[in-house]
Amino acid sequence: MDVLALYGLLVLTTLPPLIPNSALLVTTGVLASRGEVFLPLILLTVGGSALLGDLLMYAAARRFGEPVRTWMRGNPRRRALLEWTSGRIQRYGLPFVIAVRFLPSGRIVGALASGVLRYPVRKYALGAALAEATWATYSVGLGYVGTATTGRPLYAVGVGFGVSCAVAAAGAAIQWAARRRTLRDPPEESGEGEGGGTSEGGDGGRGEGRGGRASSTVSARLSVGAPTVQT
Repeated sequence: MDVLALYGLLVLTTLPPLIPNSALLVTTGVLASRGEVFLPLILLTVGGSALLGDLLMYAAARRFGEPVRTWMRGNPRRRALLEWTSGRIQRYGLPFVIAVRFLPSGRIVGALASGVLRYPVRKYALGAALAEATWATYSVGLGYVGTATTGRPLYAVGVGFGVSCAVAAAGAAIQWAARRRTLRDPPEESGEGEGGGTSEGGDGGRGEGRGGRASSTVSARLSVGAPTVQT
């Protein structure tokens, strides 16, 4: 494959959020390890394309918040995912903006939730940049390190793809467990007043807490309009 065509393919498969390209990224790492492509430029292309896609999704959700909320609320799973993500962005701020990138559908829902909540653009851009730099290094590095270590490109591609799938499965399990805990907490908290719950992180902790008050508050805010998050 022509080198310029490879860079173009990386951009086309990385900027949109719904195109799986783990195998391509690992293979590119293999080529970089063999000296056929320049590793720093590959990382810049992959990370930069992903960041641009994130910022476009964030900007669209910030500008067209109501249609985005309507679309997300139209499906119970999307609505629950939006509320769950929004609550954690309000509570944890920048660390969760970074971490959500590595959860299933996290790139999309993290950008949309941040935009709908009007999370500060500079903080979102910083979090997204750190997340995408980490993701690009990890994804391409699997092929690069695997080939450099084993000397077998095909073996490195297979192992790299397998590790990517394992990481995705682990992220799905963590997300599932966290959402189940959120759904299980409301009955335990329902009889307590304002002072009965555990508060963590100042205003962010009071805004979400651990029980049903968090879910109902976020749901109400997403229903009536986008609050401005000052995290």
